[in-house]
Amino acid sequence: QLQFVESGGGLVQPGGSLRLSCTPSGFVLDYFTIRWFRRVPGKGLQGLPCIFSHDGRTSHPPSLMGRFTISRDNANDTVYLQVNDLKDEDTGLYFCAGRRRSYFRCDETIAEYDHRGFGTQVIVSS
Repeated sequence: QLQFVESGGGLVQPGGSLRLSCTPSGFVLDYFTIRWFRRVPGKGLQGLPCIFSHDGRTSHPPSLMGRFTISRDNANDTVYLQVNDLKDEDTGLYFCAGRRRSYFRCDETIAEYDHRGFGTQVIVSS
């Protein structure tokens, strides 16, 4: 089954930073829209930035601009999410999801994506 593998989560103090990684298992990122999501306790599922693997175009939700940055490394077939100035409310399960298309479209809901991973846990606490 095609899925992603996420890594890079952990326990971090408020104000700290993390770089989360998303790597495909069993396929390559040629023409994929990849979006990060997070599941925050009590708040449900939230869409984070997304990227088109072919050319690196990105889309960042306005509320997250400045702290969240998505990028990709085609040589390593990996998508990253850099999160800076972490806050308590950033605690949650972060996972990536992807859909293969010839064009870039950042879909809002997880149901629009064909592949996803199990996620990596981020805990922000002092």
